[in-house]
Amino acid sequence: MTALAPTLQAFFTERLARQRRASGHTIAAYRDTWRMLLGWAAQRAGKPPSRLDLADLDAPAVAAFLDHLEKDRGNSIRTRNARLAAIHSAFSYAALRHPEHAALIARVLAIPAKRADKALVTWLTEDEADALLAAPDRATRTGRRDHAMLHLAVVTGLRVSELTALTRADIQLGTGPHVTCHGKGRKQRITPLTAPVVTVLREWLKELPAQPGQTLFPGRAGSRLSRDAVERRLTLHARTAAPACPSLASKKITPHVLRHTAP
Repeated sequence: MTALAPTLQAFFTERLARQRRASGHTIAAYRDTWRMLLGWAAQRAGKPPSRLDLADLDAPAVAAFLDHLEKDRGNSIRTRNARLAAIHSAFSYAALRHPEHAALIARVLAIPAKRADKALVTWLTEDEADALLAAPDRATRTGRRDHAMLHLAVVTGLRVSELTALTRADIQLGTGPHVTCHGKGRKQRITPLTAPVVTVLREWLKELPAQPGQTLFPGRAGSRLSRDAVERRLTLHARTAAPACPSLASKKITPHVLRHTAP
């Protein structure tokens, strides 16, 4: 067995999951990076992924993989840098376990992130937010769910991962109404709720099972919505709202835009 396989397994099970208690989103992103890197490196080296060693992932190989992401897969510089961060994290862990490969690891860790222009942060005006919230068809259960979810997102500025992870127990609608979530870095965050969103949530909770662990905004199968599902619903409602508020047509509406719209 090569040094790479057990090191990667320990990185994901010990370092990320147990020591750092990384979020599911972070673990999935790192997993996807390494899945792509191992598949690309195996093809390049002409051997199965199980036989790859650290020497097959030296600095020139990693640099070529990053070029492949940009040129062949069309990834942005930001995505390229995120993939590099996942690679750096695993190699930093490998440095502690395999000092015999210190020189190779140091050269990989020396690969710099690329400079990229910062995207202009966009948010919704009050009229745009009102039009978006009015777009879901509240004659349907899915429309009522989306209306409640988007209203909560606009008021609180929750991340998508925080929004989709909410359960009934995280919502308190009595005295001092608020939502509790575990955000980035496992930090607990409590955000107050306005009277209008409290009214919307009260109505929505009537349609859900009474169990405290019930997902607040479930998909059709009752499970937690994925990030992609939320983005698709948001795109659909933004398109529906555009005729009533034409300025929406010129904006790319993403969950991050809703986060910056929050007061």
